[in-house]
Amino acid sequence: MLFANVRDGIYLKAMAKPDDAELLTLDGHTVRISNPTKLYFSKQVQLSKLDIVRYFLDVAPGALGGIRNRPIVLKRFVNGAEAEPFYQKRAPDNLPAYVRTVTLSFPSGRTAEECVLDNPAALAWAINLGCIELHPHPVLATDLDHPNELRVDLDPGPGVGWGEVRDVAMVAKSVLEDHGLTGWPKTSGSRGIHVNVRIEPRWTFTEVRRAALAFAREVERRAPALATSKWWKEERHGVFLDYNQNAKDRTTASAYSVRPLPDARVSAPLAWDEVLTANPADFTVFTMPARFAAVGDPHAGMDGAVGSLDALFELAARDESSGLGDAPWPPHFAKGDAEPSRVAPSRAKKATAAKDFNAQLEEGFGAKRFRKRAVALTAPAVSAEAAAAVPSPEKPVRKARASRMPLITVAQSPDRAAVDAGLERWKQAHPEAARHVAVDDILVDRMRGTAYIWYRIRVNLRHVPEPDRPAQATPDPDDDPTRAWK
Repeated sequence: MLFANVRDGIYLKAMAKPDDAELLTLDGHTVRISNPTKLYFSKQVQLSKLDIVRYFLDVAPGALGGIRNRPIVLKRFVNGAEAEPFYQKRAPDNLPAYVRTVTLSFPSGRTAEECVLDNPAALAWAINLGCIELHPHPVLATDLDHPNELRVDLDPGPGVGWGEVRDVAMVAKSVLEDHGLTGWPKTSGSRGIHVNVRIEPRWTFTEVRRAALAFAREVERRAPALATSKWWKEERHGVFLDYNQNAKDRTTASAYSVRPLPDARVSAPLAWDEVLTANPADFTVFTMPARFAAVGDPHAGMDGAVGSLDALFELAARDESSGLGDAPWPPHFAKGDAEPSRVAPSRAKKATAAKDFNAQLEEGFGAKRFRKRAVALTAPAVSAEAAAAVPSPEKPVRKARASRMPLITVAQSPDRAAVDAGLERWKQAHPEAARHVAVDDILVDRMRGTAYIWYRIRVNLRHVPEPDRPAQATPDPDDDPTRAWK
């Protein structure tokens, strides 16, 4: 057995079953772990499903602290961490008695019963479904309309190192403190840092997002060379502060979640004095139980540090009065009245030209119809030949405009390995262009559908001399799962 099976009063008992399942007794509840020896990690390290369950039970007080009394999206790695997961918002049928649900509404207007995991048995039950990442909403089950958590997501762009992420995290700490808020940092478990902020549950999702946007812009102002609040990937540099993680229906991996990386690293809560020395690779399924036993949960005091967003709203008002209004929302949200054009800068001129062209066509054909109608009403004796001789506006000619950001799509597929291979084939086919492409010119879009994930790789040819720029060709592979309904 990989981990100790007693921790903080949680007693675990395992018994063999004829079908090789394991029955765990947790606080009087029996949890069945199916296929316990199934490998969830098998390449760099080897960890079975039961190993992952035992890890979560070893850190259960901390893991539950980030999800207790919150609806949760089930992100299920049913074929292990090395295969693609899927998202399940609705609770499965035949829930055990120790798992409760709440009815959550989505931006689309639909609703679903989502699970709430409040105890070790419910936690083990979710892990048995393949939920090695825990994705709670920022609201409590007792008030689903008013978040009690503001989430700061520091997402490094391609080629950005861990040192820059830590530097931006310290700037974020200062901005939070200057506005009366306390942040609780943790490694994302990948390349970034998350900072959770407890807030009073007084504001709607839209209001909390407005505060998050103002916060992101202030961090960008204080560290313009390191941080960005720009939504479009082609405009970003350094570390992106993803303000849209505070929009309704968005979730992030909570503390102690296991991430699907080869070394089985986890999202590790930190004290602020650890941020500048911590290495995310040090926190794994193997090391976290001992750390938790030695230092406890660095975020244990979070619920006692509730703050107000009033100061960030004042900052937002100043931005808005200076002409800095709303920023783009996620694509599945209805476009807001104050939201700017939801078109990537690389397509903005093309879209504007098409819009102008269509408007000219409408105006031209409308004028022609009006002119003919006017002739018919006011001069019925005029012959058809004379009416046809009335001059009509010339058909507008669409003018080609160069894109400011020359982007091409080279691969798209639900299979991440397939799109990476497609990028390599593109580089081999266009070696001269590839020689000019910088690390941050390769844009990897992780597209999330209702129950699936797919990937798209685009290449920004801005550094490639125009004569050497390859034209847009059919992506390789070209497997877009949304094509059927578009």
